[in-house]
Amino acid sequence: MAECAPGRRERKKAATRTALAAAALRLCSEHGLEHVTVEQIADAADVAPRTFFNYFTSKEEAVVAGNATSTDVLVEAFAARPADEPVPESLRHALHAVVADPQHRERVLRMRVLRGHPTLLAHQLAAFVAQERALAEAVVARTGADPARDLYPMLVAAAAVTGLRVAVQHWLGDHGADPRDPDLPQLVDEVMAHFDAGLRAVTAAPA
Repeated sequence: MAECAPGRRERKKAATRTALAAAALRLCSEHGLEHVTVEQIADAADVAPRTFFNYFTSKEEAVVAGNATSTDVLVEAFAARPADEPVPESLRHALHAVVADPQHRERVLRMRVLRGHPTLLAHQLAAFVAQERALAEAVVARTGADPARDLYPMLVAAAAVTGLRVAVQHWLGDHGADPRDPDLPQLVDEVMAHFDAGLRAVTAAPA
């Protein structure tokens, strides 16, 4: 049975959540996390401060909420790949879909000035864990693996999420300027090439 499209109320709630998250990231990246209040974020999103707490428990949670959008893009792109395609190859294409998203790049650039902020670390970690779990569920659906017995779904999901993070960090020049001046899709190909041989070996390894 086809899934019903979200109703007007659900679309409005999703739009409000997105607006709050975007306002939180923009304001905090421009003025510093400690200089921005929930009231300012709510005002920028044109909602009442009490509405903010219907969606987020803190401004830190709102700042990293954009990761959920990237997760949706990642999982949907993976699920859309051919069922008989090797999982690592499907993951590579899914990561390309994420880095091709202009909103993802904007979030990456804004988050750059906030990364490592002590009060954000727990929220960032939670966002990465949620992303890995969602992707692992998609791998389970593709492969039919039993996640209670098989490490493979979580392994490939963690590899993909880690690979994306490493590619972004390299693109931002965290470890110095790369003289090749590679773009994000190229870096995604590189990190997945490094993982691919190992992931395929895991698939072929005896139980």
